[in-house]
Amino acid sequence: MTAILLALASAGTFSAADFLGGLASRRADATPVALVSQVVGFALLAVGLIVLPGTPSISAFAWGGIAGLGGAGGLIAYFRALSIGAMGLSAPMASLVGAVLPVSVGLLLGERPGLLAVVGVGLGLAATVLVSLPSSQTPRAEGQHTALLTAALAGVLFGLFFVGLDQAPDDSGLWPLVGARMTGVALIGGLLGFRRATFPRGAALRTAILSGALDMIANILFLLATREGLLVLTTAITSLYPVGVVILAWVVLSERLARSQVSGVVMALMATVLIALP
Repeated sequence: MTAILLALASAGTFSAADFLGGLASRRADATPVALVSQVVGFALLAVGLIVLPGTPSISAFAWGGIAGLGGAGGLIAYFRALSIGAMGLSAPMASLVGAVLPVSVGLLLGERPGLLAVVGVGLGLAATVLVSLPSSQTPRAEGQHTALLTAALAGVLFGLFFVGLDQAPDDSGLWPLVGARMTGVALIGGLLGFRRATFPRGAALRTAILSGALDMIANILFLLATREGLLVLTTAITSLYPVGVVILAWVVLSERLARSQVSGVVMALMATVLIALP
């Protein structure tokens, strides 16, 4: 149950972080917004190491580095998708694709959740599909097809991030996230060295900073969840974060909810209950 609660908290925090990151990316280039997010998260991580120090090791940094490549690359692609298309469609697409890889890896590694949990995982994936379906009620933003393809790429990279963190040693504390952020900052900084980009300022900068802080909190919660439970289940729960993005886009941006999306939200809640049952 602890793992499920941590994963739920991670999903909710990811929702808020992604929504804010998407807003910031509509006012500035997605790449520098991602860099601000990574740097802010690094600063917050320094505080977290005091609370959960752990044991640094080559393995922790290596797996963290792999996770960082996926996380940073995925963040750039994800923010880009959120900025050029409807958030209520791009976020679920990234989540659905991002859940397939870690769930598959968990099963290949021998994880065998109970029957109800398996049904819950399947229901959660189906919920993500429903939330991502466009309809006549959903405004078709220009470039939506490109946005969905970009979101799918982000999902693949996010899946790599989840798997990398899960494989880090259990006694490493938050050190895998240090390796991830070092790699992420280096990757995004290197990309910015080859192109001009508009850095966020004013309200966009404040939004990006808050997004980065929430993103790191979500990362920490997910890492702790994987150490308490199965990767298959924690990923399935955490990957429900688009539900929050869809709701926030509906409330804040007035993006309409289609019937399929409402059904997806309900199914997501049912999936959470099934996975949480003993």
